[in-house]
Amino acid sequence: MSRYQPPLTLTTKMLALVADISEQIGQLSVGDDSRQTPQLRRGNRIRTIQASLAIENNTLSVEQVTAVLDGKRVLGLPREIQEVRNAFAAYEAMPQWIPGDRVDLLKAHELLMFGLIDDAGRFRQAGVGIYRGEQLVHMAPPASRVTHLMDDLLQWLTVSDWHPLIASCVFHYEFEFIHPFADGNGRMGRLWQTLILSQWRPVLAYLPVEAVIREQQDAYYAALSAADQRAEATPFVEFMLQALSLALAEAVQSERPAAP
Repeated sequence: MSRYQPPLTLTTKMLALVADISEQIGQLSVGDDSRQTPQLRRGNRIRTIQASLAIENNTLSVEQVTAVLDGKRVLGLPREIQEVRNAFAAYEAMPQWIPGDRVDLLKAHELLMFGLIDDAGRFRQAGVGIYRGEQLVHMAPPASRVTHLMDDLLQWLTVSDWHPLIASCVFHYEFEFIHPFADGNGRMGRLWQTLILSQWRPVLAYLPVEAVIREQQDAYYAALSAADQRAEATPFVEFMLQALSLALAEAVQSERPAAP
């Protein structure tokens, strides 16, 4: 049995954000669940997909993503349209998956990258470096170590007694560090964090935190780099908790009835 423990320093900022987020979730969950109508959920899911794909340079707008999912013709690159269809299928299948199950993780990647890469649903077989422009910002572990590293991470996630808010952020960072797939790692990391959070509080399944990340994309990458430099997830966890808090604040505000 793995005893892997991802390195992390708990900070007062993290604890304050966890308390703040928990309070906001309470406000969002109070009262009648019908406030989260199917239309609102679908709208949030579309925002999630559009933003997560935009981070990966997909150029389709919210309106175009909506049209694709409504079965309408859209002027756009076939690959970008396929990315939208795949992402929607993956998010819709999310409730079936167990966060710590490697088979489910691979199924999710296969759905997300169907028709886009040859090895959808399989861990990478080659080395990979992550570039911003022409600068190498992260060299992922060798392909020969990916399965072992992912099994350790998934096992840790299964047995961890860390707060789900913190554990989900740590998983997201460690997943991006390992970079287990040839492509699709960013969108998979964000999808899997949403899965972890949705199993803790179902209302979070439809929280478009990706829209906040998209607006703060440089800070997102800077937090990943800072975590790499410190060899622990702390800067990234703080960033993601802040993003979750902002997304929740927006959701709480949008659900308040308008003044008469």
